[in-house]
Parts: sequence; structure tokens; C-alpha cells
Amino acid sequence: MPESSTTILIGKKPVMNYVLACLTMIQNGASEVVLKARGRAISKAVDTAEITRKKFAQDIVVKNIKIDTEQIKNAETGNVSNVSSIEIYLGKAA
Repeated sequence: MPESSTTILIGKKPVMNYVLACLTMIQNGASEVVLKARGRAISKAVDTAEITRKKFAQDIVVKNIKIDTEQIKNAETGNVSNVSSIEIYLGKAA
């Protein structure tokens, strides 16, 4: 699955960094922004989407949400663990 230029990978940074990235992409003409997160970062992705929608850009709506479970193999032990993932698609209201 190729990463597009409008995809934001949610990680360990503060939520407002990701909100600013969303707003910047929208201001630069992106029709859709995708927030991707795994594991504990899922709640941060949801916070980012909600803050962006409710506080800064009321014309932005959640277009789609995809949830999945990815199997991650530990390089050291070889154990396989299941990690939840989410993709939140934000776009301008029609």
C-alpha cells in the first residue's frame, strides 16, 4: 500500500503537531488527508481528527475510517504479535 503525500503517520509527537500538519495540507489544497496510527497511537489519531474538525476547520468531515489488525514480528525473539491499526480519512464537506 503506497504512502501518498497526504498521509500523516501518527507517532510520539504531541497531538497539536499532527493537527498543524493536517491544517497545512488542507490549506495547500489537499482534498483528503489520511491519518494512520497503530497500537497506542490510535487514541492520538482520533484526538487529532476531532481537534482538527471541531476547533480549527469546521468544513472538514470524516469521510471514512478503516480499522485492521497487523501482525508484527519481533526481530529479536521471532514472536508474532497482533497490533491494531486505524486509518481516518478527513476531507472537505460536500
